[in-house]
Amino acid sequence: MLEYAEAMTRTPVEVPDTLFSALLQHFNEAQLVELTASIAWENYRARFDHAFGIESQGFSEGAFCALPERPVQSQGHISASKVTSSG
Repeated sequence: MLEYAEAMTRTPVEVPDTLFSALLQHFNEAQLVELTASIAWENYRARFDHAFGIESQGFSEGAFCALPERPVQSQGHISASKVTSSG
C-alpha cells in the first residue's frame, strides 16, 4: 500500500500494472477507489499547503497518543503493567 501511495505522489504519476494487480489481490474495486481517493486527497492537501507556504502549526509537536491504563486482571492473569522486558 505504501508503494502505491508513493507511486501516486510522483510526478508524473506512474502506477505499474503489476502493483495494481497485487493490490487487487487484497482489495476489491470499491476499496481501491476509496484508497486511491484518500491518497489523492492527502497529496492534494500537501501540495496546496506547500504552494501557499502553509506550515505545521505545531499542534502535534511532541504529542503522542496516550493509551489508557489497563485494569489489573483477576487472579491467574498477568496484568500488562506487571510484564517487563526481561520476562
